[in-house]
Amino acid sequence: MGQMSESVWDYPRPPRVERDGRRVRVILGGAVIADSLQARRVLETSHPPVFYVPLSDVADGALSPSLARGTFCEFKGVASYLDARGGDGRVLEAVAWTYPDPSPGFEDLLGTVAFYPAPMDECTVGGEVVRAQPGDFYGGWITSEVTGPFKGGPGTHGW
Repeated sequence: MGQMSESVWDYPRPPRVERDGRRVRVILGGAVIADSLQARRVLETSHPPVFYVPLSDVADGALSPSLARGTFCEFKGVASYLDARGGDGRVLEAVAWTYPDPSPGFEDLLGTVAFYPAPMDECTVGGEVVRAQPGDFYGGWITSEVTGPFKGGPGTHGW
């Protein structure tokens, strides 16, 4: 954490979950739909960190179950996807996910949710606006502290 540089190639596989006390915010439709000082970062080789915030730090009515998508992670388990409603009433399908029954070793993700940063108006970590991980499958948050190359863009799925 801090402003030290982290290479995603130094992250572990299987991934590691760690607590992160910086303020994490997600803005959609002009409204803050998530605001937390209790985020978790999932660090995995070749990926920018994915930030998970406690569901209790998500605005009431901002998330609803999505039937649009379901995925399985060999490490974390079965993900349930959520639709997000912005302050303008717009609903985006399957832009957040949670692990209702995380695999052993990932229990700290229980009761948390991650957001894809690309479809949001803005996502920030410690006040810094994040960039989205390339591609539309992974949900990494790129900040100035992480360096790539990052998996997810064209030609990287075989890494």
